[in-house]
Amino acid sequence: MDFTDKVVFITGGAKGIGRSMAEHFQAAGAKTAIMDRLTANTSNPNPPDF
Repeated sequence: MDFTDKVVFITGGAKGIGRSMAEHFQAAGAKTAIMDRLTANTSNPNPPDF
């Protein structure tokens, strides 16, 4: 699916299904807004690269 020039708002995007959805929407060309209650974990060896 092509999401070029579409905006997607994702809640719970720090990990799990939300993070996976954010990555997939971005790969499909969407502009994404990602929110989560979790704060950034600076000790995470694989931080999201959104």
